[in-house]
Amino acid sequence: MSKKNTALEFLEDPDALAGQLERAEDFFEKNRNILFGVVGGIVLLIAGYFGYQYYQSTQDETAQNELFPAVYKLEADSLKQALNGTGANPGLLSVADNYGSTNAGNLADFYAGLALLKQGKNDEAIEHLKSFSSSDLLVQARAYALIGDAYMEKKSFDEAADYYQKAADYKPNKFFSPAYLTKLAVAYEQAKQNDKAIATYNSIIEKYPESVDAINAKKYKSMLEAMTGES
Repeated sequence: MSKKNTALEFLEDPDALAGQLERAEDFFEKNRNILFGVVGGIVLLIAGYFGYQYYQSTQDETAQNELFPAVYKLEADSLKQALNGTGANPGLLSVADNYGSTNAGNLADFYAGLALLKQGKNDEAIEHLKSFSSSDLLVQARAYALIGDAYMEKKSFDEAADYYQKAADYKPNKFFSPAYLTKLAVAYEQAKQNDKAIATYNSIIEKYPESVDAINAKKYKSMLEAMTGES
């Protein structure tokens, strides 16, 4: 007998159909808590997702409103007020700490790192700048370079070189990459790695020949070669 015929006979047999429905009802009664729990869990997950998205959007808006006055103080070079606030407005440190999961809080880490670097607080600057992340062409590379600057101030030249390299490699372009490569070459010089410094100057000359940095690279390369006896 085919499966098709068996199915038809089952549907045409009232007793068999009633028995199947009864078994289904028994299964539901025995497992209703589990079934309701699964459905309820899915509903909660969906509600939680949209609730979190709404919460994030409102938090980001609040963070942006608190960030703007602090950035204004930073641009005015009022570093202490920019970092700690003015009483009426919170500072960059507060925004970064309270709204770290938002875009504005993330940006507050960048600005806080910049302000702390200007104050000579290099370790704190590095911490905030490393907490910052972006896919932006300019700002992420700038953050890497600022970390390099902080390590240079600490005379940690190898670490500085690592971050200048990251800055130069991040979405390379003719506008900013030559300057980051120049910083990298200087870090290598300070680390007494003149061969790497010369190679970096060569990279600037070859990749960005029309940049101002290429002119300086030729000069510094010649000076290094004269010092090391290379040509």
